[in-house]
Amino acid sequence: MMFTPLHDRVLVRRIEGEEKTSGGLIIPDTAKEKPQEGEVVAIGAGARNEDGNRIEMDVKAGDRILFGKWSGSEIKLEGEDLLIMKESDILGVMA
Repeated sequence: MMFTPLHDRVLVRRIEGEEKTSGGLIIPDTAKEKPQEGEVVAIGAGARNEDGNRIEMDVKAGDRILFGKWSGSEIKLEGEDLLIMKESDILGVMA
């Protein structure tokens, strides 16, 4: 992908959730909530502190993450729907 986020921003691909409930009911697209889990596609170089030094990012490309429901901005790159958000919007990295 020919896109690099700036500063402490992260490019994320949503990971779609299950289309069935545990009881076997199929959830229609109109009733589904947007997933709050994703995969990091690209990261920026990191923010700068008051001295001008870079602060290293805690995530890396390929990490599976959880993020807030209303986090990030939706963008379309190369025909794919992605999210771009600040690293501080990420709630955690899944092991």
